[in-house]
Amino acid sequence: MKRDIPELLAPAGGPDEFNAALAAGADAIYCGFGQTFNARRGAQSFTSATFAEACRRAHVVGAQVYVTVNVAIRDDEMPVVLALVRRAWLLGADAFIIQDWGLLHEVSRRWSQIVCHVSTQANVHDERGVLWSRDAGTQRVTVSRELSLEELGQLAGTGVPIECFCHGAICVCYSGVCQMSSAAGERSANRGMCAQPCRLPYELVDERGTVLSKPGWGRPLCPKDYYSFDALSELADAGVASLKVEGRLKGSDYVHAVVSAYRAQLDDLAAGDLPEEDDPVAQGRRRQLKRAFNRDFTNAYLRGTSGSELMSYERSNNRGELVGEVVASRDLGTYKQRRGGGKGGRARLRTKAVVDVDVRLDAPVGKGDLLELRPITDPSQFVTAHAPQDAEAGSVMVCRTSRTMEVGSLVRVIRSQEAMAQGARAAEAAVARRRAVHVHIRARLGEPFEVTLATVDGRASATARGFVVEAARTRSVGRDDLVAHVGRMGATWFEPRSFEVELDQGCGMGFSAVHKVRDEACALLEAAILAPYEKRTAAKAPSYDRVVADLGPSDGVRQAVCVAALVTSPEAAHAAREAGADLVYAAADELCTTDWPDWVVPVLGEVCREQDHERDDRWVVRKRPVAVGNVSQLALARQQGARAEIRGCIPVHNASCLRVLERAGAAAVWLSPELSLKEIQTLASFANVPVGVMVAGRVRAMTCEHCVLQVADACCGDCARCGLRVRRAFLKDDKGRLFPVRSNAFGRSRVYASRPIDLVPHVRELVDAGVSRLLVDATLMDVDELVRQVHRVVQATQGVAVEALPHTTTGHLFSPIA
Repeated sequence: MKRDIPELLAPAGGPDEFNAALAAGADAIYCGFGQTFNARRGAQSFTSATFAEACRRAHVVGAQVYVTVNVAIRDDEMPVVLALVRRAWLLGADAFIIQDWGLLHEVSRRWSQIVCHVSTQANVHDERGVLWSRDAGTQRVTVSRELSLEELGQLAGTGVPIECFCHGAICVCYSGVCQMSSAAGERSANRGMCAQPCRLPYELVDERGTVLSKPGWGRPLCPKDYYSFDALSELADAGVASLKVEGRLKGSDYVHAVVSAYRAQLDDLAAGDLPEEDDPVAQGRRRQLKRAFNRDFTNAYLRGTSGSELMSYERSNNRGELVGEVVASRDLGTYKQRRGGGKGGRARLRTKAVVDVDVRLDAPVGKGDLLELRPITDPSQFVTAHAPQDAEAGSVMVCRTSRTMEVGSLVRVIRSQEAMAQGARAAEAAVARRRAVHVHIRARLGEPFEVTLATVDGRASATARGFVVEAARTRSVGRDDLVAHVGRMGATWFEPRSFEVELDQGCGMGFSAVHKVRDEACALLEAAILAPYEKRTAAKAPSYDRVVADLGPSDGVRQAVCVAALVTSPEAAHAAREAGADLVYAAADELCTTDWPDWVVPVLGEVCREQDHERDDRWVVRKRPVAVGNVSQLALARQQGARAEIRGCIPVHNASCLRVLERAGAAAVWLSPELSLKEIQTLASFANVPVGVMVAGRVRAMTCEHCVLQVADACCGDCARCGLRVRRAFLKDDKGRLFPVRSNAFGRSRVYASRPIDLVPHVRELVDAGVSRLLVDATLMDVDELVRQVHRVVQATQGVAVEALPHTTTGHLFSPIA
C-alpha cells in the first residue's frame, strides 16, 4: 500500500545545481533570487532570466520553487526587498522563506496570494512559536536543527506544515541567534555573510592558560553533518511535511548525489518496499552519500542527544568515505618538475619524489576517484592521489603519491569521479527529468484523431485533435502501433505511464501525422501547467515613504532614560541598585538557584523548547515585566498579560518588525549589537515603547545545545555537578583571542565575544538617537567591576565625559555590517 511521504526539498546555488536537483527527483527546490537578501550571499544565485527559466522547468515536471529571503532586513531596504519578492512571484516563485518578522508582515498584508514560510533563522522550536508564526502569516515553519524526532512530531501535530533539515551541514549555534561572525568582524550570519568561525581551530583553556582540550580535538565548534537517511520512516510517521537538504554553496555533483539517494529511499518507503539496512541497494545509497562532501554524519539531535557524538573535533574539511588503509610504500626516486615561467616569468625547477603506495581496500573505488591518504601518527601530513583504475573491495590497489606513507595510514574517497560526471550531465541536460502522464488515444472513423494527456497527479490535462481518421487503404493500424508512436515523447518533458486506446477496426493513417498530434498535445499540456503562473498579478511594491506612512507615526512620547544591569547573583543585584541602576535583570537560570529580590526582572533564554517551559514559564506573570528571547515567550507573555521586553536575540532591524512586536505586546525593545548608530536612531524614531542598548559587557556570540566544555573529554554526565562548569573557561583562537565559554546546569553553552563592548563614552549620542535604556551586561563581571560600570553609565547620563576603557570595542555602532 502506498503511504504518504514528506516533500524532498533540495538546494540550488545557481542554474546548474537547480538542474541537478530536478534531475535527482526533488519535489521542491529552494534558491536565492539576486545575491543580496538571502543567507547564502556567496552563492551564484539567479538573474530574472535564469530564475524564470528555472521556474518553468520545475513547474512543467511538477516541482515547486521556494525563494530564500532569510536575512534581517534594514529599514531602508524594505521597499527593495518587497519589489524583489513581487518580481520573483510574477516570474514563478511558489513560496518565500523569510526570517524577518517585519518582512513577513509586509508581504502578507500587501499580497495575500503570496505564500510565506518561516525560516529556521527565525529560531522557532516549540508549539507556541509555531502557532505564533501561523498567526503572523506563514503557511509553513522551518524549525531548528536541534529538535528531536519526538519534538518534530509534536510540532507537526499543530496542523501547521513543518519543514526540517534532513541532511547537510549543521551550525553549532542555534540559527538566527549567532553573532560570532559579527563579533569578530564585519560579517553577519543574520545578513547572509557568515564567516564560518565555527569551523576554525580553537583550544579550550582555563584562566591560567592551561589547555583543557583533548589532544587532537582542535575544532570544538565544528559539528558533523546532519544525517537522517535511516530515519525517513520515522520522520514520515511523525508527520513532517518537508525534508530539507542543506547545501546552497555546494556544487551540482553534491546536490545530485545527495538528493537522488534520498529520492530513491523515499520512493521505496512510499511503495512499502524500503530495503533492509544490510541490503546492497541501501548500502550503495549510503556509499553515495558518504562520497559527497561531508564532515562525517550524525543523527544525535534527531535522537535527542548533543554530546561529543555530534562533533567533528578532529577536522572541519571533507572526510569522504573510509575505504582502506596503506599496507606498503615504495620510493621510486625523484624527478625535476618545472614550475612557473608563464608570461615571461622565470621558471623554477622543483624536485619531487615518486612513491608507489599499496592500498588494501575495504570498499570499491572507481577510476579517477580522489583519494586522501592520512597518517595515524601525524594526520596533518596527508597526501591526495587519484585512483588509477576501478578496484573492488578486498583487492590491493597501487596509487602514486609524492611522499612515503606509513603502514596503517587511512585512505578515504573524498571525491567520486562518477558523482562528478553524473552531476555534470544533470546540470547540462536539456530535459532534466520527465513528468508521468496518462495517455488517451481516440481513433474513430470519420472523426478527428485525438490525443489526451493528463498528468498522473491529476493537476493538468490537455487534448489535441488532428486529421480525420479514414479507412485503411492497405494495412490497418493496430493498438500497439498507436502506443508505440504516441508514446515516443523523448524530446519533451513527459513520459507515458499508461495508455487507453479507443480504436475502430480498419483505421488507416500516416504516423507523421500521429506524431504531429502527439507533439501538439505535449505543447498544450505544458501550456496548461504553466498557465496559472502566467496569469499572476500583484500590486506594485510600495515606496519607502508608503511603507512608513502605512506604519503610522510613533506616539512621540520621550521616554525617561534608565540605567539597567544584568546580574548573576542577589549580591550583584543589590550592588547594582545601590550604584544607581534603575532596572535590574537576571537570567531565569540564575533565578532558579536562590532567593532573589522581587524587583529583579527575569530574562528568559533565546531558546524555548518544550523542555524549557517548566523552568522558564513560571516567570511570565501578569502585569510583571519579563525579558523574552523568543517569539514563543512573547506569545505566552501576551496570553498571561505580562509586560514583555524584547531581547536583542529577536532581531529588530526595521520599523515594520518593531511595529509587529509592539502589536504583539512588546512593552520595550532591546536592540541587537549588530546595529549601527544610524540604524538605532531610525528605529527609535518609530518606537512607541522604550528602546534599549547594551553599553557595557560582552556580546553573547553563540548559544549551543552542545556543551562546548565536552572538548575536554571529561564529561561526568551530570551537568549540575560538573566541576569544569564553575571554572573560567575560554576558547583561544590562532590569534590568541579568548572567547569566554559558559555552560548552564542543563548543558547548554554560550560563547561570548573576545572583547567587551564599551559604548559608555557615547551615551549622549545614544540618548539623542532615542535610546532610553542603557544596559550593563555583567554576566561575566565580578561585583566590583559591575559597580564601576554602572557608575560610569550613570555619570555619562549626567553629562560627565567618560573615557573609553582599554581593550574594548564600540562594536558596530560606527562600523555598520554589510
